[in-house]
Formats: sequence, C-alpha cells, structure tokens
Amino acid sequence: MRKTVCDAARATVYLVRAAALAFGSYLFIPILLLAVAGAVLVVGIGMVPVTVLLVRLFAGAKRHSAGVWTGRRIPEAYQPIDGPLRISLRAVRRDPTTFADLRWMFAHFVYGALFYLALPLWVLGLPIDGVRCGLAGRRAVVLPLIVRLADLDASWSTALLRPPPRAWLAGRVAELSQTRAGAVAAHGAELRRIERDLHDGTQARLVALAMRIGLAKRALARDPAAARTLLDEAQQLTEDALAELRHIVRGIHPPILTDRGIVGAIRALAADSGLDVGIEVADEVPGAERAPAAVEAAAYFVVAEALTNAAKHSGAARAQVRITRVPDGLRVRVRDEGRGGIEEFLRGSGSGSEGSGVLGMRRRVAALDGTFAVTSPAGGPTVIEVELPCEW
Repeated sequence: MRKTVCDAARATVYLVRAAALAFGSYLFIPILLLAVAGAVLVVGIGMVPVTVLLVRLFAGAKRHSAGVWTGRRIPEAYQPIDGPLRISLRAVRRDPTTFADLRWMFAHFVYGALFYLALPLWVLGLPIDGVRCGLAGRRAVVLPLIVRLADLDASWSTALLRPPPRAWLAGRVAELSQTRAGAVAAHGAELRRIERDLHDGTQARLVALAMRIGLAKRALARDPAAARTLLDEAQQLTEDALAELRHIVRGIHPPILTDRGIVGAIRALAADSGLDVGIEVADEVPGAERAPAAVEAAAYFVVAEALTNAAKHSGAARAQVRITRVPDGLRVRVRDEGRGGIEEFLRGSGSGSEGSGVLGMRRRVAALDGTFAVTSPAGGPTVIEVELPCEW
C-alpha cells in the first residue's frame, strides 16, 4: 500500500505540472492566434519566429516532464530559427516538428486539465482519522486511478510530441552535411601536414643528399678522404630521408595495422608512448572478422593522439586502453590519470595543441558516423570514449 501511495503522490506532482502547462496554454493560445492573424495581415509577421520559440519552450517542458515520468526521453528535431526574418520564416514553414508542437498544444488545452479530475480522487484516497471502515478498499481503487491518469497524459503527450519522420530526415541531412564538412576539413589538414612534412623534411634531406653526392664526385680524384666523408654524410641523409618517409606513410595508414591488426598496433603504440599503459581487450562478438580498414585506422589514430596528449601535456604516468568489439561496431576507451583540463579547451577558454588534437579526433570519428565523447575536468582524469559503427 505504501508503494501505491508513493506512486499516486508522484502522479499527482506530475499532473500538477500538467495542469500548470495547460493553464499556460490557456493564456498563450490567444497570443498564438494573434501572431497567426498578424502573419496573415503581414503587419505582425515579425512575431511568428518569437511565438514559435515560445511554443518550443512549452513543448520542451512537456517533453522533459513526460520523459521523467515514463523513464523514456522524448527527442527533439527542430530546425534552427535564427538569422534574418526571411530565413527564420522559411525555417518555421519547413519545420514539421513545429506543427507537431502546435497540434500538441491545442490537444493539451483539453486533456491537460486531467489534474482537476485527479484532485478529488487524491482527497478521497487520503486516510482520515477515526474513519477506518472501507478505507483500504477505497484507496486500493482510487489511488491507481491517479497513476493511470498520469500514464494517459504522458502517453498522449509522447505520441503527439514525437518528431515526425520528415523531421528526423531533415535533422539527419543536416548532421551528415556537418559531418562531411568536418571530414573535408580533416582531410585538407591531413594533406597540408603531409605536404609540409615532405617539403620541410624529406625534400630538404634529398636536396642535401644530391649536393653531397655531387661534391663527393668532384673530390673523388683529388681528395679521396674528403669524398669518403661526403659519401658517409650522404648515406646518413639517405637513412634519415627513408625514416621520415616511413613516418609519413605511417601517418597515412600505418602498415602495422595491416600486419598485426588493431590490438597488435595499439600494443606497439603503448610500448612506444613512454607511459605505463594497460591494454584490455573485450569481445562481445566472438569469432567476428576484423573491422574494416577505415575503422581500424580511426581507432588507431584516436589512441595514438590520446596517448601523445597524455605523455606531452597531462603529466600522467599511467594510462588505460580498452578495446571492445560490440555487435554494431568497435568501441575504444582511453583513460589517463593526468591533470585533465581538456574540457576548458573545448569550451573555448583556452587554446593549444590539446584542443586541436581532440578536434582532429572528433572529426575523424564523425567522418565514419561514429560517436566521440571526452571527459576531462581540471585535475583529471581524462577519459576519451569512441564508438565506430561497422558490420562484423
């Protein structure tokens, strides 16, 4: 019985909020109708974007309330309303979720008053001193009705406020456009890095190599010892140029990924990082084949960048890498026990290689439609979690 009373009390709180929103709807709908009339007459068309934003606030409050009651979040899929009036009006006209919100508001005008039905039921369900006859039976019938009213309000609101499929499609197109822009930017930055490495490093060494060989040829007849010294220098330059070329190739697609797979490649990264790195491998898809090359490369570069940041900037001595094959992709988690603070860079309160490195990781993951999350409060620890979708 105590659980029933608690559930009824929660339901009453929920219905009080529903009634408050309904009362707000009673006050707001005349303003909404005035904005519509003004738009029709053109003179008040500037009220439309502001009015729609207010409708979104009402709908957002109801989504939150119903989501808390049901335990299932009601998502949003709005088109942004900003910029000049002409663009804002176009966004309002093309946003199907706005019309869903308006439909909910007018429906909520009616069923939002369920609280007024629940109030007398709650009073009837309260214990009354000195009256015991039939009390348990009365409460057993009345209190579940209050919970049922809250369930009905939440289910109707969920059905009305759920974004229509067209809104999901528009949101997905916008997300993919942003992802593509990030991928293009990341690709451009990668090409510039390769060009810079080739121009400033390998090309300069090859030019110096050619000069040493030319000088050695001239000195060969008159000064064999000097020619030998020049040839030794040329050999060293050749080895340095080859080492730089191997480094550039590893930046494009590490050969170790092809040879050892993602786990072996990350173990090699950990060994060269200068940190005490623990590697944990979990497999929720036994017997699955290797992930696609692009997925393995993205996971490799995320771990490489995270360990590099930890070694150079965080002051950490230890790190932990966890690789998990899940049914719908590859999940990577990197944690270091350093000083943290990357969240400040991401919020724009600072600048530096840490922030740019995280941005590069985010773009690389977004290009594969993956998810990227970083938690790094001041004082640490820093945790980077990535999930890359793929089929096994």
